[in-house]
Amino acid sequence: MPIPEDVTGEEIDKDVRQELQSLPKTLAEDVAKNLVMVARLIDEDPEGAYGYSRVALRLASRVAAVREAAGFAAYANQKYSEALAEFRAARRMTGTVELWPLMADCERGLGRPEKALDMAGAPEVQKLDKAGQVEMRLVAAGARRDMGQLDAAIVTLQSSELASHSVQPWTARLRYAYADALLAAGRSGEAREWFAKAVEADRDGSTDASDRLAEMDGVEFVDALGEDEHEDEDRDADDTVRADEPVEPVEHDEDDRDDEDHEDDKD
Repeated sequence: MPIPEDVTGEEIDKDVRQELQSLPKTLAEDVAKNLVMVARLIDEDPEGAYGYSRVALRLASRVAAVREAAGFAAYANQKYSEALAEFRAARRMTGTVELWPLMADCERGLGRPEKALDMAGAPEVQKLDKAGQVEMRLVAAGARRDMGQLDAAIVTLQSSELASHSVQPWTARLRYAYADALLAAGRSGEAREWFAKAVEADRDGSTDASDRLAEMDGVEFVDALGEDEHEDEDRDADDTVRADEPVEPVEHDEDDRDDEDHEDDKD
């Protein structure tokens, strides 16, 4: 796949660059460039990111960072079986547990919420950092909802992180998930309150909490530009109608005709 000229491979993280040092220099550069493209495209063009991840995987399948990137690209394309296999491979190579929540969510994607819940109770969860533990809680709550256990999902999300007034990178998503679970359980008043709290914490627009809140309040957004365009179209249509209207013949009175005859006589 083509690599843009502005991609050098130096954009990758220091840790990943260090991993690639085990490869021949030219090969390491090629792999690095493909990994940069995966990171660049995964949000806006997941299919494109997946294509670059397959190239990197073909070039260096024994590099943990490559297997992890391939897992993320597959996950972004809802290829959960493939993503799970890549995450497992990366975990075997590194021995870390950072990917545990993602692996559990892949189990959900494969229609195995019970397996995801088993993973939520595994010892590996205690080895996760705070962000990882919150992510695991979100996955577990999602698994409960998959199984139709709405009340259990709500209880799963109730935690010190949810009650905290401090805003962390996971705060908006945690509040949003809680609000959504409350709404699914028919507790709309509480849901609105937590959607509002999610909006307060969502500084980078990672959720659509503001839209959900507006929807609950019955607010409709009007596309002002669209209205102007419609008005222009209406004016153009009016002009077209006027242009198509038949032109009425101009009536000349007798004096006008006499003047015209007189001019002819002069000629």
